[in-house]
Amino acid sequence: MTKFFKDSVSIPQEIIKRRVTGVVMLKFTADDKGDVSKTIIYYADDAYLTIPVNAALKKSAGKWVIDAKDKTHDFVVPFYIRYNLPEVDDADLAKAALTNYRNKKPIYSNNQIPLDMVTLLPAVTINYDVVL
Repeated sequence: MTKFFKDSVSIPQEIIKRRVTGVVMLKFTADDKGDVSKTIIYYADDAYLTIPVNAALKKSAGKWVIDAKDKTHDFVVPFYIRYNLPEVDDADLAKAALTNYRNKKPIYSNNQIPLDMVTLLPAVTINYDVVL
């Protein structure tokens, strides 16, 4: 599924323009038909980053295989979204990175979250090119 997510996550222009980078950690529940029935964002460095991740998750309908004896199964998957660094130093890019860091308003849980039986999927790293 790592390849599926790398191919399915499409970074919107707003993220590219703002040079947003960071982590999105989410848990989702798949039912016995392989469809996603529930999504919980455990952590996100920026709300903008959740948009392409949720869109890709919706494209995964019917792809999740769970044990035949289970009606549902939970999965946790971390996404790392960052931009490719240009070959030469760019002062505007450095300034945008600092501004992005300074203005982050992370989404996170302020209480413990019971995970029960959950499968931790491999981390997915998504790189995008900045428009220079």
